[in-house]
Amino acid sequence: MPEEHQEHTWYLPEKSREQLGTIFREMQEPVNLHVFTQKGVSDLYNEFLLRFLDDVVHLSDKITLHRHALGDEAAQAHGVTYSPTLLVEPERYRLRFVGAPIGEEGRSFLEAVLLASRRSSGLTDESKARLAKLEEPRSAKVFVTPTCPYCPGQVVNAMRCAVERPDLIEAWCVETSQITELGLRYNVGSVPQTVFNEKLSVLGMEPEARFVEELITLQASEQAVTSHVHAPGETLRVDCLILGAGPAGLTAGIYAGRAGLSTLILERGMLGGQVSLTPVVENYPGYVNVAGLALIEIMAAQARQYCEIIQEEPQELTATPEGFSARTSTLKIEAKTLLLATGATWKKLGVPGEEEFFGHGVSYCATCDGYLYKGRKVLVVGGGNTALTDALYLKNLAVDVAIVHRRDTFRAEKHLVDSVTREGVPVHFGCTVERVLGDSKVTGARLRCAGSDATKDMEADGVFVAIGETPNTDVAVMLGCELTEGGDIKVDGQMRTSVPKVYAAGDVTGGVRQIVTAVGQGGTAALTIFDDLTRARG
Repeated sequence: MPEEHQEHTWYLPEKSREQLGTIFREMQEPVNLHVFTQKGVSDLYNEFLLRFLDDVVHLSDKITLHRHALGDEAAQAHGVTYSPTLLVEPERYRLRFVGAPIGEEGRSFLEAVLLASRRSSGLTDESKARLAKLEEPRSAKVFVTPTCPYCPGQVVNAMRCAVERPDLIEAWCVETSQITELGLRYNVGSVPQTVFNEKLSVLGMEPEARFVEELITLQASEQAVTSHVHAPGETLRVDCLILGAGPAGLTAGIYAGRAGLSTLILERGMLGGQVSLTPVVENYPGYVNVAGLALIEIMAAQARQYCEIIQEEPQELTATPEGFSARTSTLKIEAKTLLLATGATWKKLGVPGEEEFFGHGVSYCATCDGYLYKGRKVLVVGGGNTALTDALYLKNLAVDVAIVHRRDTFRAEKHLVDSVTREGVPVHFGCTVERVLGDSKVTGARLRCAGSDATKDMEADGVFVAIGETPNTDVAVMLGCELTEGGDIKVDGQMRTSVPKVYAAGDVTGGVRQIVTAVGQGGTAALTIFDDLTRARG
């Protein structure tokens, strides 16, 4: 039965209530929430969810809460078998949260409520047209953890599709750290992982159009299919083409646009790069601390005021007498200048088993996947700041963690070394990983110790690799840009490369790979481009 409004003891702090109250003022139509629990099963999460939802219904008169027990008539009607489970407006839609939506997934829950209240998916016209032709049922189960910054975006993709076609599409958000049975059944070792119709499994957050394409075809899309405002094959002519939408690329877009340059940013992946995966940024001026994803969202919103951002990558890129010609899957681009802000990617061990078990025990993101290993054993490979930070983070999550480092001393900052010592994290100095062991998932790693031909096998449920970064210089090499001895793009003080009209900024140039450095270089590059173009015009 619906909850009766009565004198209420608040569970959420006042600031959170104020924020939620502001969000719920956007609601248009009433929304029913149905929560299913079973005493003795996940009691801690049941209690959290019930108390949270009690607060929610007292913050908006447009939300009604219905409580159910597993096994009752409603549970049987909706096929609910896990405690806790939350259904959002099941009278119209099939939006399901299996496990309490805590941490990052609180955002997914709020978005689902707003979608249901608007009675509208908010999808692009292109996505709506594709889904309108769907004739067979579809299911999208998105497996998440509370600390994964990419997971809410993928969940919202699924929820939007389910709202657009409630007759055929159901969307699940599964908290893998709570509903471990489902995680094991689908062999989830990295998040977000999305399972379409029990047939197709994909890793990572995807652009909306690619998600829709895979949902419809049940086939993996190698290229990101992008909804766009331009006609297919249209030619765009710009002063500056920027490759990469991390802090350097976004800042360059802002500065170039403000300088009056027509500017286009192409990003082949998700906006923000590695910053989006950083749970808390504590050294960016103006913020005592801020979630990495939130910082990128602020930067991207500002950049869009001055330039266009398209999530596609150049399939062809050539130099021309006037500048550069590029082609994506849908567009042609003519640019006078090119700025490479392509960043860097995590280095890989390059050993047997690493590729095979990626997503099934091998991970490069402790923030995303750490929650999956609570109470389990993992190895962190590396000896720098990232490796030690990951180890401490995992330790704090109650993961049984040990560090494997090829040298006899760490390269990390002293305070991190001190923290690892203080926390008693075991360290295997002078050891390298020769092989990642496993069958369908990781079961351990084979180590070789320096000065010995002997190897030893260590049991582990996961291997987190944190051994540094490799700059993404493929385009620079193709264009003939000079590289440093370390393999980064060589630039001068104004971010010019050795090739005329080609500039570079951010992590791809090496040096101190920090957000503030990338931002500064992006701004410098944009101003240099403006200056060079102005001089060229005479």
